[in-house]
Formats: sequence, C-alpha cells, structure tokens
Amino acid sequence: MGRKPNDSEPTRWASLALLAMGLVSCTVVYMFASMALRPTSSDIGASEMVGGNERESGECCRGIENLELWGAAVKWGSEFKFNSSEECCGACKAMCTGNDGPCLCDSWVFCGNRETCGSQFGECWLKKQKDTLAPERQEPQGKGNKVSWTSGLIFGKGEGIVGLETEYGTIHIKLLPDCAPHSVAYVLELLGLRHCAGCQFYRAEDRGQIWDSEGNHIKDAYFGPPFALVQGTLEAQGTTFRKIPTEVCPFIRRGSVAWVGSGPEFFISLANHKEWKKTYTVFGSVLPEDMGIAEKIAQLPTKPDVWNNINVSVLERPIPLWVRRMNDARGSLNAKGNAEAG
Repeated sequence: MGRKPNDSEPTRWASLALLAMGLVSCTVVYMFASMALRPTSSDIGASEMVGGNERESGECCRGIENLELWGAAVKWGSEFKFNSSEECCGACKAMCTGNDGPCLCDSWVFCGNRETCGSQFGECWLKKQKDTLAPERQEPQGKGNKVSWTSGLIFGKGEGIVGLETEYGTIHIKLLPDCAPHSVAYVLELLGLRHCAGCQFYRAEDRGQIWDSEGNHIKDAYFGPPFALVQGTLEAQGTTFRKIPTEVCPFIRRGSVAWVGSGPEFFISLANHKEWKKTYTVFGSVLPEDMGIAEKIAQLPTKPDVWNNINVSVLERPIPLWVRRMNDARGSLNAKGNAEAG
C-alpha cells in the first residue's frame, strides 16, 4: 500500500520524478485503504466506502428527521424558537458544558417544516430523558401520518457509553450521537435485544513496525499490511439490518470506531490513519484505558487471506461479542480484561 522512499542521492530531475511518484503513491494508498477494509463478497458483498466531514469536539449537531423524542421538557418550544435544527441542538449542548455530571438537557426536538408544522414551525423543545440509552419517542397519530419533528441526543460526561463484551474483557465505547445519530440509534437498538448472536470480531492486525504505541506513523514505514485494526460485525442473527446512511467522517484516529461502508461491518483503529483520508463514518471512540483489550485481540493467532487483492489477517477463531449497557461499576466490569491485556 505504500513504499519507502528511494535512499539514493537525488539529482534535480530525479527529485522531480520522485515527487511525481509520491503523488501517485498517495493516490494508490487512498484507493487501497478503501479496499483493505472491505470483506470478501461472501461476507458483505460489494458495498462501497463512504465519505463526509471531519468531526471536531463540539462541531457536530445532527439529528434524525421524522422522529419526535418524548420526555420531560426543560425548555418549552412554544416560547423557544430557532431557524434550524442545528441551532436547537446547540442550545441543548449549551446546557451540557459542565464537568460535574449528567447534562441538564440530553435531547432536543425541532419542528422545521413550515408546511407541516404550521404554528409550531421553529419550535425547539429541550428535554431530559429518564434513560439516555433508551430514549422515549412519540409515535405519529393516525395511520400513515409522518412525524414533522427532527430529534437528537446529547450525551454528557459519563453518559452514552456502551460495552463490547468479549472473553478478553469489555471494550467501552463513548457513542457520538451528535455526529452519527443514525448509527447510534442502531447501536441502542442492539442494547434492547436479548442476544447479539453473530456479532463478532473476525479480523485482527496489530501495529507491526509501522505505528508506535500512541498510534503515530513511523517515518519512512509502509502503510500496511498489517493495518492496525480489529474488525468485526454488529449484525445480530434473526434481525433485519438496514443500511446506515453516510454520517460524519473524520480522520481515523487511534480508538476510532467506524463502519465499513454502510455497516454492519465495523472496525476499531489501533493507529492514526490520515492516509485513509475522511473515508469512514465514525460513531464512537474507545475509552483510552480499554485500548489494551483491543491490542490483545490484535495479537491473537491469525491466518492470511486476500480481500480485493489486498493481503489481510483473519482470526483463526472469531471472537464473539455482546453489546452491553455500561455497568455503574465500570471498573469492576472490565478489570479482569485490563489486567490480562496489560
């Protein structure tokens, strides 16, 4: 996917030639990175990678159209109006800036369709959920009627964290509903299932000699393989998976949790992958103290395989996983896993 630069003494023309080769190499790296995360046709078919915008802290403010979240109001929309759902979302975020616990506002509801909203056009209702991982919703009145509202969630400090439980420990993930609301809604659906049969990690590649322990690329190293990731699926057997639309796609960083294409295949990155550009919808981030568990999975026995002419490493034995609500005593939940990973 990438080559080390030529170490021979360059002349002026050789430098220009090397520059041209470098530009071509960057393009090739980008194309190969997209293919490298794509399973074989028997696993996922020929789904394409998706792009988007970069997420920075506080920048995203997205919701889901035709959804009305219910709950106790902390700001009454009849007296609180805006021109856009982004402004309504921002008002909710403004009530969630402290570091001392849950947000005063964790959900927002906006009516932005002038035709269907009528006198309620522009109303922004800020609400507080009883359970942010199982938010209440109002179903449309009458058969065939559509909800006129757009709604979104805001997770404060210590909220919106789910666990991917494995035999090697539980990897806790902070969900990002403000950037990937459709993705987070799907993960919350999985929490409501009695099982997640079929959910598993099936591919594992460590950082090799390409990235350091903090995920930084080592100068003059290749870009893989290995590609510094663990990959799996979040599709539960017996359920119908609906493709997830493209959402915000930042640069992939160490700890990023992102979909492959439109899901349900996903990966956890063990390194910073700026060479992949802004290619994948990121819906969560692994808590730093749990990265050791992902690293341990990446060290498990693998066998070689070829996906779209790219050499990859798949686990000899796939690792089942379960999507769990965060236990209040989170430290005790994965203390064993952290100890083993250390």
